[in-house]
Amino acid sequence: MAIASDESTRICSHCDRAIPSSNIDLHYAHCSRKLERCKVCGDMIPRKFSEEHFLNTHAPVSCSLCSETMEREILPIHKGENCPQRIVTCEFCEFPLPAIDLAEHQEVCGNRTELCLLCNKYIRLRERYNHESWCNGISDNTVGSSRDVRPAEREQGPPQGRQPQDFSRKRLLFTIAITGIAVLLGSLFFQRKTDTNQVH
Repeated sequence: MAIASDESTRICSHCDRAIPSSNIDLHYAHCSRKLERCKVCGDMIPRKFSEEHFLNTHAPVSCSLCSETMEREILPIHKGENCPQRIVTCEFCEFPLPAIDLAEHQEVCGNRTELCLLCNKYIRLRERYNHESWCNGISDNTVGSSRDVRPAEREQGPPQGRQPQDFSRKRLLFTIAITGIAVLLGSLFFQRKTDTNQVH
């Protein structure tokens, strides 16, 4: 059977398809006149649509976000996954920004601290998820013994966890004060420079 089927078909030299031997001449005449092989992807395209196929599929286009040139068919994937100017959101603050700036932003944003309500310590946002699972485990294990610990804590004074909070608050106030002074001096310097330029 296999030999008979091989003998009953022939490969068209224009489109490389297997065609019944009895129809090969008629097929070739039609195929070579009506179809054309795309030089880019190798697909057989009707001759009247070859230019349209090229423009819609392979013609170079520029990304509207980053101006990089690529084939049109790649553009949607580029814009959705690869474009450095596509908008993504920070995993810590959900702020939308270009993908090219994300790593630098998250480096700073992830180092911000937030108060853990369970242990009363300030935790970096990048460590929040690991800390919460650890802190939940600690708080669950100590529930039974919490009544015994509290009287001892009252005798010793304020809990140890509050000291870093006070220290962080002082640091924050100090940073705000320094920033305010820097902005004030900068604006005075800029105003003085502008005044001297107007005099000249």
